[in-house]
Amino acid sequence: MKGSRELRTAAVKTVPVAAGYLVMGFGFGVLLVARGYPALYAPLMALFVYAGSMQFVLIDLLAGGAGLIETALMTFFVNARHLFYGLSMLDEYRRVKRGRGYLIFSLTDETYSLLSSGLPEEGLDAGRYYLGVSALDQGYWVLGCLLGGLAGEALPFDFRGIEFSMTALFLVTLTDQWMKARDRRPAAIGLGCALASLLLFGPGQLILPAMAMILILLLFIRGKGAEA
Repeated sequence: MKGSRELRTAAVKTVPVAAGYLVMGFGFGVLLVARGYPALYAPLMALFVYAGSMQFVLIDLLAGGAGLIETALMTFFVNARHLFYGLSMLDEYRRVKRGRGYLIFSLTDETYSLLSSGLPEEGLDAGRYYLGVSALDQGYWVLGCLLGGLAGEALPFDFRGIEFSMTALFLVTLTDQWMKARDRRPAAIGLGCALASLLLFGPGQLILPAMAMILILLLFIRGKGAEA
């Protein structure tokens, strides 16, 4: 069957992504329902938004009545790294005859890590393999969100405080990166800017100013490093 080899290879390569996406998607679905939204919203957001951590942020934006401009800016700052992912994949995507639009839409951190390493076997059709990896990864995320949404409606638990789960996830990620990183200045800049923005703008308006300050300072130290 045409494309079956590429799909089988993609399925094997995406097993680690499935393990993470199913768990994270489940958490998102539970959290969304806990904040008062119908379970169906979880898989729909996974289909049409598909933004990972930004979907968690979007819950609070929706609950807080954020406007379109604020939401767009937040999405840009959170997902701006994908611009660099896309630039590095331009040559690879030029080899794809069909489905380029979907490949661009579905390029996440984990999908990029698989695709950027090239084809795992000789003789594979690049377009079919890339589409297989991208579609399977999103499928795992949609399934996790769906199961989490259904569980959130069915389980008789008090979900108050579950919104802290995303904060805890980022803290664990930060701690892990802090322990492994040689240059800890970006993490220190992020923490310092967040605290400064909290003091200046308050808890309700701290995120966008903090991200703007972080971006400016990171560009500054990058420029200093290039000069050195």
